[in-house]
Amino acid sequence: MGLHFKSGLILGAVLLMASNAALAQPSTAPQGPSPAVPQQPAVPTTKILAIGSLTAPRDTPRLRATMPEEVRKTVELYLGGKIDQWYVKQDGTGVVFILNVTSPQEAQALLEALPLGREKLMHFELTPLGPLNPLRMLLR
Repeated sequence: MGLHFKSGLILGAVLLMASNAALAQPSTAPQGPSPAVPQQPAVPTTKILAIGSLTAPRDTPRLRATMPEEVRKTVELYLGGKIDQWYVKQDGTGVVFILNVTSPQEAQALLEALPLGREKLMHFELTPLGPLNPLRMLLR
């Protein structure tokens, strides 16, 4: 088994235990409307998931002409520690990056500075990521 598979199994087991522990807590509340669920402390944004979609067909001459510089600039971001992981979407319509930045604004600025961003040939959907907050249940 690969490391990613084992990590996934461990994480799945931890989440299952945490959810079972939460469900097993005896209810002392009287029947009727549900009491408010206690608010979990916020977690910091530690990464940004950036899902990029091409805004033009892949065979567009403008896109083909821009790609060599796009690849060079993307490699520079990777070597500079701003891109943690990068993938291609299997349907060939774009890319997925996990960025080592803590705000969508910083991610947007980096991605818009890339050649495809400057040329408006790729659009990104940005999702802030942080530590898995439900794991706090295991600390109780």
